[in-house]
Amino acid sequence: MDSAAPYVTDRAAETATGQALGLLTGLVNAADWLYDHWYLLALAIAACWVAGELVVRRLAARASAERMALELVSTRHFDPSLEEIFRRGVQLARASTAMPWWTPRRAKTVQIRLRADGSSPLRYRIEGPAGGERLLSITPFGPDITVHRARPIAAEARTHTVRAEFILRGKLISPLREVPLTPDPLQPLVDAVADLRAELGDLAEIRLDIQRAPKWALRARRLQLMSAARRSERREAQRSARWLRQDASGIEDSMGWQLQQLLTDKPGSGSGRRLVMPPVPRRVEPAEALGKLAEDDHLVRVQLLVMCASNTEGRAQARLAQLQAAFDVFGGRSRWAMRGWRLGPWRIGADHWPTRRGFERRWQLGHCQPPRANWVRLEEITGLLKPPTVHCRLPVLAGDLPTFAFGEPELLLQGIYRGPDGRERLVATYAEETLFEVGVGKAGGGKTERALAQAIGWAHAGGGLVFVDPHRDSWPRAAPFLAHETLMERIALIDLNGLGPNPRVSAWNPLGMHHGQAAHEVVEAIADAYASALAWDDASAPRALTILTAALTVLVAVNEAACQSGRPEDQATIFHARALLTDTKFRKAALAAVADRLNEETRAWWQSVFPTLPPDAFAVVLNPIARLAANPLTRAFLGQPTGVYNIRAAMDSKMIVWVCPGGHGPTDRLVMALLARDLLRAARSRRDTPENRRVPFRPYFDELITLTGAAPETIAAMFEDFRKYRCHVHGMTQLLSRLPTPVRLSLVQNASTLATTAGSKSAIAPITAEWGDDPSPDRVATMERFEHYVSLNVHGRRIGPVQLRGPHLDDLFAAQARPKDLPALERAAHANAGALPLNQLTDRAAQQLGRVAAFLTEHSPAVPLSKENEWN
Repeated sequence: MDSAAPYVTDRAAETATGQALGLLTGLVNAADWLYDHWYLLALAIAACWVAGELVVRRLAARASAERMALELVSTRHFDPSLEEIFRRGVQLARASTAMPWWTPRRAKTVQIRLRADGSSPLRYRIEGPAGGERLLSITPFGPDITVHRARPIAAEARTHTVRAEFILRGKLISPLREVPLTPDPLQPLVDAVADLRAELGDLAEIRLDIQRAPKWALRARRLQLMSAARRSERREAQRSARWLRQDASGIEDSMGWQLQQLLTDKPGSGSGRRLVMPPVPRRVEPAEALGKLAEDDHLVRVQLLVMCASNTEGRAQARLAQLQAAFDVFGGRSRWAMRGWRLGPWRIGADHWPTRRGFERRWQLGHCQPPRANWVRLEEITGLLKPPTVHCRLPVLAGDLPTFAFGEPELLLQGIYRGPDGRERLVATYAEETLFEVGVGKAGGGKTERALAQAIGWAHAGGGLVFVDPHRDSWPRAAPFLAHETLMERIALIDLNGLGPNPRVSAWNPLGMHHGQAAHEVVEAIADAYASALAWDDASAPRALTILTAALTVLVAVNEAACQSGRPEDQATIFHARALLTDTKFRKAALAAVADRLNEETRAWWQSVFPTLPPDAFAVVLNPIARLAANPLTRAFLGQPTGVYNIRAAMDSKMIVWVCPGGHGPTDRLVMALLARDLLRAARSRRDTPENRRVPFRPYFDELITLTGAAPETIAAMFEDFRKYRCHVHGMTQLLSRLPTPVRLSLVQNASTLATTAGSKSAIAPITAEWGDDPSPDRVATMERFEHYVSLNVHGRRIGPVQLRGPHLDDLFAAQARPKDLPALERAAHANAGALPLNQLTDRAAQQLGRVAAFLTEHSPAVPLSKENEWN
């Protein structure tokens, strides 16, 4: 037994050794075989990688199909703080992970889309996981940001498209430049797309993908950076040691050193050799070596993709160059640069193989596969984490403010806008949205010229209007551009300036009932016009108002009887109030003829109250009428039984009426008050017409200071009520502060368009105050002549204030000028207004009292009235 033990032990050791050698031999043979058949290993690895990539892509595409989109729209006063923007960035980073566990990392991203296609200066959208919608819908910006669910953008194919991906170049551990919030960091990007032309198919879109940094990738990056820093320090230490040795050797080999050794008493040739201590590598500080990657907080990876397109060759490439220059604003020791290679004049990037296909996949699916260098902290990209703020100067695009087209009835000319690229275009607002308009500015600044251009364009488009100008300067200025046969049949001129030896004057009877007006509305309109022009009210002149109302009631009843009898030429006028109040015979005949048309209260007043009035009580009512009668023009204009002037008919038939009342005295103010109150009555009378059948009509009031001096409450009521009746008022004035308070408040409150030219700062300040002093009064006061700052209303939102150049008629409507047809236009305008020579109308007015008296005699009751019912 003892002799067998060593044998067994030796056999066991030999067997273990053989197994180890066999295993080693097998490994060597396998390695040799793999070396000889390396392509099989490569194919296996490639197959595994392809299979894994296909699975990842499929899962990522499935996750991307469940993404949602939000559009953020900022108000004019959006001015976020740095903390609010930073909190928004934290929300975006958190929302990027709101996806199922199986989602590949490339699909765990939130994308910011900045798109300019002509519909708006820069649309701001956020796309991300559907699970993050609740988190992203509530922003820290407050009510100045409107967030709503966005629909997918249907992109049209363009002929020319360029693509680019941006990567961080320079010192990668250094942050981007800290761009202040004022002016807006988005301003360079907005400026880059400011000259975009939608009609040429221009498109520019920027996509910034934000992804939370994976911990393992961040650790690997830090190890790499620390290793690189240590290697750099060791190389630096070795370089320093080498230079020290070279310096020491150079000193020892110098003649001075050798001479010193000969003169010294120290023995030995090597005793004086210097001892050189090599420098120790400096300790690498992590904060210095890692830079912005030293801390984990708020560190994200970003992917920046840009695409520009156009249907015109070269415009897409130029747009991309502009955007590249815009991103240079963010550059410091680290900067954004286009990814790719440049070979002479050629650039190989996202537009070329092999990277184009990957770019398209990421662009369409919203996947984020950023370059290794694209690590940023949220503080570096705060400028891209919010929509444009109040400090961003946005261009006015065709989608914001439509381009004016001559003869288009839906558009209303506003002025000439000069774009950032220097191109000029006529801009307009939509007629149905331009309810009221106010123009302010100094004399000669161009406000009337702008209103005339607007009115002429509206007239050629088939619209109706009345232009009230006390000075009459607007008529000869506009006439050459209205002298068209298609317009002549619609133009009427009411001119009370009395030019020439025997001027032609139109006629209007404010008391006339031949147009079918309601009697009580006519009485109310004239009484209110008197009260407005003469500053009457129930406190200061109650008896005068009562006397005037009673007299007007009787005269209107007389005219109603005359019209029903088929004798409208026998109607009374405003001048017959004197006879009614002072001529007993005329008064008895009138009251007897219309007794059955008067209500019981009115009859009782004439029977009981009127006899008790002293004679001097009528002077306050009759004196203004006497002044009207003393002026031949107003006597002829208001003294006719019938007249063609009918502003209600002009509204419904799209007439172009030019009214020039003339003068600024008390008499002219009373005429203007009568015309204004009749316009208000006519507009309100459109209640009898369904709203969808009311024809739009535009009154233009030049020199509002003069007009409102006669009828302040009436003009204010127009700016408050006319919208309901599709009458849209345009007013021009030199000084807003000189207007009566009711008019000024109504103008500013309801103005769809508010415009001002240059002027004194005190005169401009009330307008700029409505804009929040942006622009400031100093800036507006120094504008050139014919320049305007205008705030407009388009699609329910305010545009501007934008700077426009007022149109000049000779330039804008040069093709429409017909100076040779001015005589024909004058004849047509007078004929349409029923204008006759002044002397003929004066004679007719003088005979009208007799005609009315004869009519009353014929229609008085044949049986005498009883004693108690006898008219005094």
